[in-house]
Amino acid sequence: MKVSCDREQLLQAFQTVASVAPSRSPKPILQNVKLEVTQEGAVLSATDLEIGIRHQVSGVDVHVPGVVILSVSRFGSILRESTDETLHLESDGQGITVRGERSQFRLSAENPADFPRVTGFEAKSFCEVPARLLRELIRRTAFATDNESSRYALGGVKLEFEEGQITAIGTDGRRLAKMTGPVGTTGAAVDPSQTIIVPTRAMQLIERAIAPTDAEVQVTVVGNELLVHTARATISARLLDGRFPDWKKVFPEQGTGVKLELAVGTTHSAVRQAAIVTSEESRGVDLTFGDGMLILSGRAAEVGQSRVEVPISYDGAELTVTLDPRFVIEFLKVLDAEKTFTMEVKDSESAAVCSTDDGYGYVIMPLARDR
Repeated sequence: MKVSCDREQLLQAFQTVASVAPSRSPKPILQNVKLEVTQEGAVLSATDLEIGIRHQVSGVDVHVPGVVILSVSRFGSILRESTDETLHLESDGQGITVRGERSQFRLSAENPADFPRVTGFEAKSFCEVPARLLRELIRRTAFATDNESSRYALGGVKLEFEEGQITAIGTDGRRLAKMTGPVGTTGAAVDPSQTIIVPTRAMQLIERAIAPTDAEVQVTVVGNELLVHTARATISARLLDGRFPDWKKVFPEQGTGVKLELAVGTTHSAVRQAAIVTSEESRGVDLTFGDGMLILSGRAAEVGQSRVEVPISYDGAELTVTLDPRFVIEFLKVLDAEKTFTMEVKDSESAAVCSTDDGYGYVIMPLARDR
């Protein structure tokens, strides 16, 4: 194999693919990335046997086709540290030579035949999801999952496909995020009765692999694998087993509480300020609504107290709910600071339900606090 590569474009693709390779593994071959070069172009691939990715590389001039195995740590360091615009890669079967304008490296070579096959996208039936929507679905739900829970299913995002729409749901048992948007379908697409829970790490990889220029992303399920295909990359992820909470029951019946329209940026700032004096033992922030004001207060015996006021358009009976500020802040971080959102509050013992006008909903369970 012999190629000349645009270093920056190769670096970007390599970093995305290398994030899948495990840092430790009983199979050392998995700690590498495979580069396949044909006259049609170059493809990088990596897998940890649970998640796989194939990613096309732009800016590659092919002199001699071939396949090589590249060390994530060594070759990745060369790509990062080099200042050359172009790097030349050449493999002779015994090793790989990497040359820049004034640098040269010789790396040992693994046998490409030992590298596991990474699934490509050959499906004839699939859903077409707008790329921007899929990125938002992931960004707004993945943060609410729990990778450390003993409940395996909570370490992933549940996807539901039905009636021309996709819904993504993430929860850790204390809060739940869900977002819905429209999709197109080709063929039989995805069985709506199948439980599809995708590991959070795979969802975050999919988000990174979607380029700003991508218009549509193809999504399907084959056996127990989710396959996602963008213009440049294909990601495969083994689905998680386990029971996922019935998210429709988690959302309280709408209209039973008071709906309050709040500004994202202002509320985000106020919650962050009120949280300054909270602690692990006393981490809740009281949100009190009434008399045209939202008052946020936090207190911790060993730290002190905080009180932050935000004018709002609510003059009804006073309502107070105690929430974990981390859960509120993480929700507000994924929204546009210039927009508004609705928070529905019933009483101190009921969940706070937040929603936006673009299909996003978020439920936060209240904290108990002695008053």
